[in-house]
Amino acid sequence: MSQSINQQRRRFLGIAGGILAVSRLGFIGSAQAQSKAALTAVKAGSHTTIGPVKQINAGVLDTGYVEMGPASGPAVILLHGWPYDIHSYADVAPALAEAGYRVIVPHLRGYGTTRFLASDTVRSGQPVAVAADIVALMDALKIEKAVLGGYDWGARTANIMAVLWPERCNAMVSVSGYLIGSQAAGKVPLSPKAELQWWYQFYFATERGREGYAKNRHDFAKLIWQLASPQWKFDDATYDRSAAAFENPDHVDIVIHNYRWRLGLAEGEAKYDAFEKTLAQAPVIAIPTITMEGDANGAPHPEPAAYAKKFSGHYEHRTLAGGIGHNLPQEAPQAFTQAIIDISKV
Repeated sequence: MSQSINQQRRRFLGIAGGILAVSRLGFIGSAQAQSKAALTAVKAGSHTTIGPVKQINAGVLDTGYVEMGPASGPAVILLHGWPYDIHSYADVAPALAEAGYRVIVPHLRGYGTTRFLASDTVRSGQPVAVAADIVALMDALKIEKAVLGGYDWGARTANIMAVLWPERCNAMVSVSGYLIGSQAAGKVPLSPKAELQWWYQFYFATERGREGYAKNRHDFAKLIWQLASPQWKFDDATYDRSAAAFENPDHVDIVIHNYRWRLGLAEGEAKYDAFEKTLAQAPVIAIPTITMEGDANGAPHPEPAAYAKKFSGHYEHRTLAGGIGHNLPQEAPQAFTQAIIDISKV
């Protein structure tokens, strides 16, 4: 056998051995490597719009939502927070769709084009009601199970779904970790420094706060953006695209009720009482989860060490450097997209 043939054979065997070694790492490892290579172009601000927005009757709502990707792909539901909207996922959603996922990004109750079907439905911002909305949306869209991703109200919604409806949840990416609370917990005083961070919650507890938010919601929410993400250099156009969602006729009622409910200053809906008893126990979440945090989150949030034991299944925490604030999916879409893909492969 010639020397050149021997060299070719050794090269072939080396490549084959390398392939075998990679395969021994398992499907998850190879899928993650492929997805990382495919996501190098997910750049913050590369998409200024997200849509078109569709409408569907789901539970008590006519829900506005964006859908991207193949209908046969694994479902991912991305949930925004306050005071933000679906534009938080303007870069994440198309990247996941390109990777083969069926991506659903809904306007939560009180935002964007989402409306109540009946005028006499309680305009409740109770967190469990928001979670029930997403289950109803899944039913309407005939989605049996989905990977959930969210931050702020969206992360809390995903956490609640993972506890109350785990059979509907494949996995979860939760910014700022474990956010399930209760009215009892909301009544416990915090340290002065922590209480200061919640200034707007106490403002909303007053009628002056309700009137102030209704009158100044555009500038109020912009201030929250600046405080929650102090190193994020968003421009007016970026903010205004999201601020349009706050013109929803139910927005003020939903936001005010949400924060008053947390302090025990507003009643919840009786139909959720049994669920609230479960959530008040701060139950452990069993579905596979990646929690995330930005290194410059200026909003109130727990430290990762405080909630690590609240996840009993596959669990990983990722802290992002580089001045990433509260609106992590919009500020760091590459990292958030990667986390969704990684946890979906577990």
